[in-house]
Amino acid sequence: MEGKSFFKALLDFNFTEFITGKIIKFLYILSLIGIVLGALGIIVAGFQGGFAPGLLALIIGAPLFILISTILVRVYMEIIIILFKIFETLKSIDSKK
Repeated sequence: MEGKSFFKALLDFNFTEFITGKIIKFLYILSLIGIVLGALGIIVAGFQGGFAPGLLALIIGAPLFILISTILVRVYMEIIIILFKIFETLKSIDSKK
């Protein structure tokens, strides 16, 4: 991230500059950390219910949660990036007029 332009965009109250494109990687990593913590929560909750539910959560529940959640977060982030690329393309088309 470019320090000065990032803070300039952050304090742009007219929203002429966007920060989402600059922080999307950080948000994705943060989401993955949250997913892993959620999976650990599923495992802990499973073992609080007993050995069998804990083992089931460890073998099936947590990996399935990680897989589905990661796919959903990735698709959501890609949609955001696509929207920004569409905006940039439209902006460049408009500037050529």
